[in-house]
Amino acid sequence: MSDTFAIVIHGGAGTISADTMTPEKHKAYTEGLKAALDAGYTILAKGGTSLDAVQAAVTSLEDCPLFNAGKGAVFNNKGQHEMDAAIMNGKDKTAGAVCGISRAKNPVAVARAVMEHTEHVLLAGEGANQFAEAQGLPLEDDAYFYNEFRYRQWQEALQEDKVQLDHSEKKMGTVGAVALDQFGNLAASTSTGGMTNKKYGRVGDSPLIGAGTWADNNTCAISCTGHGELFIRSVVAYDIACLMSYGKESLHDACNEVVMQKLVAIGGEGGLIAIDKAGNIEMPFNSSGMYRAYRRNNGEEKIAIYK
Repeated sequence: MSDTFAIVIHGGAGTISADTMTPEKHKAYTEGLKAALDAGYTILAKGGTSLDAVQAAVTSLEDCPLFNAGKGAVFNNKGQHEMDAAIMNGKDKTAGAVCGISRAKNPVAVARAVMEHTEHVLLAGEGANQFAEAQGLPLEDDAYFYNEFRYRQWQEALQEDKVQLDHSEKKMGTVGAVALDQFGNLAASTSTGGMTNKKYGRVGDSPLIGAGTWADNNTCAISCTGHGELFIRSVVAYDIACLMSYGKESLHDACNEVVMQKLVAIGGEGGLIAIDKAGNIEMPFNSSGMYRAYRRNNGEEKIAIYK
C-alpha cells in the first residue's frame, strides 16, 4: 500500500461569472463541493477503494440540487428528467453506465450495478429504469426532481425554442469525480441531467466510456464536463490516456493539448478533472469557470470556481 492518495471533483464548467455570483450562492456551491470532497476523501483515508470514493463523491453531488445531476437534473423538452451516468475501475477497466434514466435517485449507483451485476456496460431508457428497480435501488417520483429554478430554465428554453447547455451562470452542469487510492488504483465517475429542453432521447458524453469518462491504472482517470457533442467527437477522455500511453506525454501536457488546443479548434467548450497513477492532478478548462476541488493525503486542498 502507498501513502499517496487523492480525490478530485467537478460540478460543471461554462460561462460562470464572478460578477453575477452573490456571496450566498458562492457559499452554497463551495459547501456543496466540500461535502462531496469530504464524502470521497473519508473513504480513501480509511483505506477504501477509489471506486467507492468516486461513487460517494458523485452521490453527494447528485443529492445537491445546485448541480445538474440527480436531484438537480434539468427538464427535457417534455418536462421530464433523463439522466446519464458512468463509473469505471482503472484496475481492470471494468465499467458501467446508464443513459436516459428517469426515476433513479442516484444514477451513479445504477451505473455501478450495471458494472457489477450484468455482462453489459451501458443500459438505456426504460430498460435502465427496470434494471434499477430490479436491483432494489432507490427510486423517486417527479416531485423529488422538481426544482423551481430548473423549471424556469425549461420554460425560458421552450419560449426560445432552443436547447440550453446547462453550464452557464444560470445553468450549472455535469458532476464528476476521479481518485487514486492507497492501493494505487484509479477510478472515475460522471453524472448529468444533460441539456435543458433536450429532445429525442439525446445523450451526451458523460455515460460514454472514453468520451466523458475513463480510468486506467496505467495512465489516468478522467471525468469531463462541457458541450457533450464536441467531447464525443473528440473522444476526449481516451485521447488524453492515449497521448500518455503512446505519446509518452505527461498528464499536464496531454490535458493541455486536448482541452486547450484540440477542443478549442472545433469550438468545444468545457473542461475536465484528471489524476494519474503518481497522484498528479490536472483541472483544465477553456471556459470562464469550472466548479472544481481536490484534496490530497498531505492535507493540501483547493476549492475553486473561476480561472
